[in-house]
Amino acid sequence: MARRARRILPGFGLTLGLTWFYLGLLVIVPLSSLFLKTFTLSWDQFWTTVGSARALAAYRLTFGASLVAAVTNAVFGLLVAWVLVRYRFPGKALVDALVDLPFALPTAVAGLTLTALYSSNGWYGRYLEAAGIQVAFTSVGVAVALTFIGLPFVVRTVQPVLEDIDVDVEEAAATLGATPWETFTRVIFPAILPALLSGFTLALARALGEYGSVVFISGNMPMRTEIAPLLIITQLEQYDYAGATAIAVVMLTASFALLLAVNLLQRWSRRRLEARPS
Repeated sequence: MARRARRILPGFGLTLGLTWFYLGLLVIVPLSSLFLKTFTLSWDQFWTTVGSARALAAYRLTFGASLVAAVTNAVFGLLVAWVLVRYRFPGKALVDALVDLPFALPTAVAGLTLTALYSSNGWYGRYLEAAGIQVAFTSVGVAVALTFIGLPFVVRTVQPVLEDIDVDVEEAAATLGATPWETFTRVIFPAILPALLSGFTLALARALGEYGSVVFISGNMPMRTEIAPLLIITQLEQYDYAGATAIAVVMLTASFALLLAVNLLQRWSRRRLEARPS
């Protein structure tokens, strides 16, 4: 009888069981209770709650502002990562540390800071409103707050990949007659695209569930600047627990579908990159 190959790290059954137990305790059971509470509503009650004009306005603002923030972070996060990896300049360590500030800063503090900056008498707001642009207490302010809290995700996922790309590859492309734009679009960008999509996904997921940094700068006006997480809090304050879980289920389902689509796109881009001839 052939001798079974020994695993370098034994205990697969135990670790897999602990993994399922951990995920079940922290993820599966809470999400299941969310659906079970929603099932206490009748079908008509469910659709009346999740399909109300107020709820639809909150969905549009939440997903729209989150998408704008994630796309903005994908563009400028790539730029920041590129500067940090490819250039040396005074204060580089400080800039690198500032990227992680949204991770460490409490979201409520971030919201208060942004509100103070963009209000009508703030450092930025006074000049923007003089030009006819209002940020605080508008949907623009919501997008600004979500952009602020999502920047580190893109930078920190793209930065290691850029560091692994050998500069000799760019020099070889230039030797073969490629322009700087062709080198970036045909050599560098395909290599960092999976990481960029990962950062985009993380930033989008973070923005969809954000509450603390938005609650102050948005003004929380129903039908105008009220986000879905705030609407859920409002339902809870009114002791409408089933209504709150119904809106949460819609957010959960839509967010899962959106993130699944992005992850499938990321997997496709990675496979396409691996299939390219070396």
